[in-house]
Amino acid sequence: MQRYKLLIEYDGSGFVGWQRQINGLGVQQCMEEAVQKFCGEDVTVFSAGRTDTGVHALGQVAHFDIEKDSDANTVRRALNHHLKDVAISILSTDEVDQEFHSRFSAQQRAYVYRIISRRAPLTVDRGRAWWIPVELDATAMHEASQLLLGKHDFSTFRAAECQADGPLKTLDAIRVEKDGNEISIHVRAKSFLYHQVRNFAGSLKNVGEGRWTIDEFKAAFEAADRTKGGPTAPPEGLYFVEVVY
Repeated sequence: MQRYKLLIEYDGSGFVGWQRQINGLGVQQCMEEAVQKFCGEDVTVFSAGRTDTGVHALGQVAHFDIEKDSDANTVRRALNHHLKDVAISILSTDEVDQEFHSRFSAQQRAYVYRIISRRAPLTVDRGRAWWIPVELDATAMHEASQLLLGKHDFSTFRAAECQADGPLKTLDAIRVEKDGNEISIHVRAKSFLYHQVRNFAGSLKNVGEGRWTIDEFKAAFEAADRTKGGPTAPPEGLYFVEVVY
């Protein structure tokens, strides 16, 4: 039995998220069907993190085990062949030992949230970024974001459906960058609460628009109450970009 580690890119627009579900097509389902077509084996493909409906990935990591005698390059080419009709690409494949687990071995996960701040509607980036038709103050957004660093009760940014044991998480890094009309929010932590990054983006957008001062952002954060936070940003701006092992 050989375990393979995969680095995966996908456009989340046409999927109900990573996880196989009965109400639509999940990335996991496509992956498992591709493996079955390749080697005739029914497997479970485990990911480093479950992305939601509409969320994209540039650096998702997954693994599975098969009995077929093969090699990493053959597996990558075969899976890409069987995935050619969906927006999923296997960027690389490695043989790993049975101690490796894409989820439980992960030490950090990184996401980027993209905002396009301009008056004109999006065309090329439609479905791939959050369009905000007013200018945002990225400097103020970055200053506010630094309040989130470290270990905190993140209840203000936790979705009601979150199944985590509690609201305490440690945020290792966050920065807000501006490049022309694009503002990107980069975050890194071992794990995140459900919708945590999208709720960061929604609340920081309030700061960027001038609706909240940095002190008001701080007060909302310290309230540890989701009803005090900003809106949940739409999924199309969120990208799962890296896993550190």
